[in-house]
Order: sequence, then structure tokens, then C-alpha cells
Amino acid sequence: MKTIDELLRQGVEGKRVFVRADLNVPQDGTTITDDGRIRAVLPTVKALTEAGAKVVVASHLGRPKGEPDPAFTLRFAASRLGELLGRPVAFAGDTIGSEAHAAVAALGNGEVAVLENLRFHPGETSKDPAERAELAARLAAFADVYVGDGFGAVHRQHASVFELPRLMPQYAGYLIVTEVGVLKKLTDDVKRPYVVVLGGAKVSDKLGVIDHLLEKADRILIGGGMAYTFLKAKGHEVGISLLQEDQVPACLEYLARAEKKGVEFVLPVDVLVSAEFPDLKTKAPAHPTLVASSAIPADQEGLDIGPETRKLYASKLADAATVFWNGPMGVFEHPDYAEGTKAVAQALVDSPAFTVVGGGDSAAAVRTLGFDENAFGHISTGGGASLEYLEGKTLPGLAALED
Repeated sequence: MKTIDELLRQGVEGKRVFVRADLNVPQDGTTITDDGRIRAVLPTVKALTEAGAKVVVASHLGRPKGEPDPAFTLRFAASRLGELLGRPVAFAGDTIGSEAHAAVAALGNGEVAVLENLRFHPGETSKDPAERAELAARLAAFADVYVGDGFGAVHRQHASVFELPRLMPQYAGYLIVTEVGVLKKLTDDVKRPYVVVLGGAKVSDKLGVIDHLLEKADRILIGGGMAYTFLKAKGHEVGISLLQEDQVPACLEYLARAEKKGVEFVLPVDVLVSAEFPDLKTKAPAHPTLVASSAIPADQEGLDIGPETRKLYASKLADAATVFWNGPMGVFEHPDYAEGTKAVAQALVDSPAFTVVGGGDSAAAVRTLGFDENAFGHISTGGGASLEYLEGKTLPGLAALED
């Protein structure tokens, strides 16, 4: 995989460089609530502009279903990118239309333009390779060189990620180089003990990574909504908690495999429960009840790990040399159910281990709960991409950069 440093050594002054970024940031109306992914692409964009390139930035945001949707505009992300760069950033109100062509044509050396959301065009996510190829060819007209730096999208076989880099010289940006380097430390050259913390809502989202990590990890700690399917597999009542009944057999298999292989598979010993899901808008007090994880009332829902589980998980992380964490321990967006996720984050901060926060809700939680991002070894920008890499899958966006 050729890197941006090789491109810069060749010289890019006056060249049009297409940067496939990941500006898929959460927005509340016109306000970006977490600009982490925008900041993540800054090193690449800055290096190119300082070298005199004409930079065309493109990304997706949300799932607008192949047509324009004002709720998913990249206008505000483009504005924030300009603020962070400290220079004006042009914004094209379409993806491959007249505004995009005009914005690219107007670029001077060292200037940046952001195209409107790639997913406003059906060809970006089409399952038809011909439709994706057609969009890729039209995007290719905007640039001389491709730089892939949208790690959060490299597991998608989309036009701008898979087909486009094959139409011109392609290079990996600084973010992708960093992300892949980190993930190799979790797969190829792991320092032990290697502890994995998995949370989030659904077991089915993590089946592949659990299967793969049973061959790699020394301990696996489970929290979040997915814990209740494992607790059900152990014969416990889980009330009205999140449950994937069809995944109980898989959970039983993983528990048996972990025991056979000597992998510690740790489940919550206590949980906070309530009969009602908390109001995440008003953050009104939820008044949860603490119960043993084996004694969840039939009319109650588990919404966070309890204090004994927090202590247990902290102890299991204390001597780790490598930690990978993906998925919150509970409904961290509400203060009454944030302590479990906060405890895991704090345990990573306190640990001397190489710690990786695997993107998605975990990364959002770290920022929402006020932790210093520099206190972690690495915070990934791509939850799904990180998980698929750890599953051993070939990621289309990385494969295209390796061609």
C-alpha cells in the first residue's frame, strides 16, 4: 500500500487530489456534536494543501437512500473543516453536478473544496457494479490522484471507496496508515495479556469478532445489551432486557469454546434495571434498581453494569498489556446509566497497556463523558471497519489501495 508520504515526495503542487474522507459526524440540526472524524483527516488535508495541491474532499454522511436529503448535508462538516484548517473551504451543493464542477474548477493551489454527500447519488452504494463504476468514472474526472483516508468506510464496497481508487494513482492517507498499524498490533504482534471488552446492543453484530478473538484473546469481558443474550444462555432470567433469542445457541457455543481454550469469558455479576427506558432528551432521573445479574425481575430491563461488575472488569484490565474496547456497557447517554461505561474508560486510562477504543459508540462515549483522548493509545474512527479487520475479513477499501 503506497502512502501519502510517497505522494508528497513526488510533488503535488498544482495537482488535483481527491481525498475520500470520513466526515460522517453526528449532527443536531446545524450543530456538529462530535467533530472527531473531521479532526482525524486534518493531517492529510493539511499536508496536501501545504504542498500546493488542489484538494477535493468527498465523504458520506448518514443513510440518505440515494437522493438529496437536507438532514444529511455535508455543508456544516465543510464549514467545520474550514475552521479547523484555518482557511476557507469551498462547498459544492451537489456531488457530480454543475456546482461540483464549478467548485473544483475554481480551486487554486493549496485550496480545498468539499463535495456534497456521496450517498445523495444512488451509484455510491449500489449493489450493481456497473452503477458504481459509472459514478466512479464521473468522480475521477475531478482529480489526478486518489488519497484514501476514510477508514470508517473501508469495509464498504462503495463507488468512492472501491471502484474510484482503481481509476487513478492511489495512496493511503495518514489516518488509514495509523489505523491499519494499530490493528496489526491487535492481530499480528500482540503483547499479552490481551483483554477485549465488547458491549453495544446486539450479539449478532459481534459474532464474527468473538469467533475470531477466541483464538487471540486471553480475556473477553461482555457488557451492554449483548450481555443479556449471554446471561440467557446461562439460564438466567433477563426480563425485558435486549435479547436475541436466536443467538442463544451461538452464545452457548462461544462460552463452551472459551472454557475449552482457557479464555476467560466474563459476564456481568450485577446490573442496573428499570421498567422503563430512560428519557435521553430531558435526562430526567431514572431511579434504577440494582440487582444481581442472575436475578433480573421479569418486568425489568437491564440498562448498565452494576458497581461489582465495574470493580470486576477494572481488575481484569489492571494487568493487561493490550486492550481493545468496542461498545458501551450501558445507556451511557443518560447519567444514571453512564457509570459502567465510565468505569471501563477509566480502567483503560489507568492501565499501562496499549489501549485501543474501537470507534463507534465507544469513541463517542469517551468524548461525551469528558475523557482526554490522549489518555488512550488510539481511538479508532471506524467501529465497523475495526471489527471486520479483527474478524480477518478483506476490507474492500484497503484492498483497492493495495492494487
